[in-house]
Amino acid sequence: MHFIEINSQKVEILSKGTGKPAILILSGMGSPFYEWEEISSKLAETNQVIMYHRPGLGKSEYLHKKRSTENVTAEIPQILEKLNITEPIILAGHSYGGLCAQHFSKLYPERIQGLLLLDSTSVDLYKLDQLDLPYLNENDSDTAWIENCKEYAALSPSELLKQLNPVLTEEQQKLPKKTQKKLITFYTHPSLYKTMLQEITNWEEDAETIKTLSYTGNFPVTIIGRDKRKCILNYIDDGVPKEEAELLEDTWHQLIME
Repeated sequence: MHFIEINSQKVEILSKGTGKPAILILSGMGSPFYEWEEISSKLAETNQVIMYHRPGLGKSEYLHKKRSTENVTAEIPQILEKLNITEPIILAGHSYGGLCAQHFSKLYPERIQGLLLLDSTSVDLYKLDQLDLPYLNENDSDTAWIENCKEYAALSPSELLKQLNPVLTEEQQKLPKKTQKKLITFYTHPSLYKTMLQEITNWEEDAETIKTLSYTGNFPVTIIGRDKRKCILNYIDDGVPKEEAELLEDTWHQLIME
């Protein structure tokens, strides 16, 4: 991991491997690239793998600027230029990173050799807001997340550690101790929540912008969705009513199919 400068901002970047085509992975909203350590190491055996923390995430510098998928589409060419990558890349986007990947693929189809969307946010994400989900709307809606992000963004790292008491998932606990420590630091940095606040606030507008752009690419697209049954069970374990969990996951998967 090292740093490059983009738009007068210090950006934390990971680049390993030398094989072609290069693979650029865009992580999800509020997700560190540290947890991709094993996947990126395996891919680096045959390809150059690149990941970066969007400004405000990890050790990337936060500036008080609007954050949107448009920002990401402007950052990617600069990253490729800094790394002297001129050939078309394989672009992979997870969740919100998938929304960014869709935006980039429509603006720069000539820069892409293949597109992989991993449980990507849909350009029709507004349909999720129209669902009758009383419990989730109160506890896990965009509005709820915006209020949480406003609160967390005002706290110090030590206050966030105390209030959030972040617990790593079972899979994250399998990562090296050094990586686990990086994850905790990532989740307890106030700029994370300032950045998420910006991305959440703008993502429906971003989606509408992406929908207006024509698709002119001539590259293969692979779309992978999450395990619906497992997600429903996870929601129920977290106290979400079964009917709401099933409606949300059914709709999410329909959007992925579309």
